[in-house]
Amino acid sequence: MFIATLLANPSRANLERSAVEALRDAWGGGEAQWLSPGIAAEFAVAEVPANRWDVWQGLQGIGVDLVVQNAEGRRKQMLLADMDSTMIGQECIDELADMAGVGPRVAEITARAMNGELDFEGALIERVGLLKGLPESVIGQVLAERITFTPGGRELIVTMKANGGYAALVSGGFTAFTTAVAAALGFDEHRANTLLAEGGALTGDVARPILGREAKIAALKDISARLGIGHDAVMAVGDGANDLGMLHLAGAGVALHAKPSVAAQCDIRINHGDLTALLYIQGYSANEFA
Repeated sequence: MFIATLLANPSRANLERSAVEALRDAWGGGEAQWLSPGIAAEFAVAEVPANRWDVWQGLQGIGVDLVVQNAEGRRKQMLLADMDSTMIGQECIDELADMAGVGPRVAEITARAMNGELDFEGALIERVGLLKGLPESVIGQVLAERITFTPGGRELIVTMKANGGYAALVSGGFTAFTTAVAAALGFDEHRANTLLAEGGALTGDVARPILGREAKIAALKDISARLGIGHDAVMAVGDGANDLGMLHLAGAGVALHAKPSVAAQCDIRINHGDLTALLYIQGYSANEFA
């Protein structure tokens, strides 16, 4: 048995009952269940429909996401999340670069790295090199003035933890940011790269080894083994090419507002919903949010 979930952005709440029921009828599905009026609904289907992606594409045009997944085991025991442009709305290194006066150059490298056009490690070293001499105090300023949390993040983490789950933040960014973000959102642990500083200024280098794609895979394996759960009990979420390894290994890999080249390689693509979509696709209704 499979579950088809239709999702709209909570700020628009534009999921129409007629659209849900028309698709349910076309696919011969079971009774539609509303997880949140105007935002999320689901119904059971016997198999994954052959025209799934054609329907998905059509729904994208009206601002609705569609996820089809196995009904069994969809409620996960662990969340493994990327930080930049996933749990927060920014790329931290781009914000630091803007403060250093090299914003456009670094942002262009970031975009290419996240699209998979550049080697992540090399791109990170190049970008960090451009921050040499930036006062270390700027990190606190960026955190206070420029970082915003993606809607639904707190609800996602608190609800999963209230149901026995574990939440880990794993980033190709920097511990100076993950420490604050993990504490604010309620993550159980975090892993990231360490920016090196000397005399109150960034040296233009990062500690080795660099945490990139393989380190995110290793985090999934290490933490799930420590918790005594299988990879199928993990939900991973990210948006960049360096996230693909953990997205493919996890039982549910969610491409959230991801680069097109990344989303195309994932079965679960959330382009319109916020982070609460990750609760709805696990079968939580809005009144079950912690």
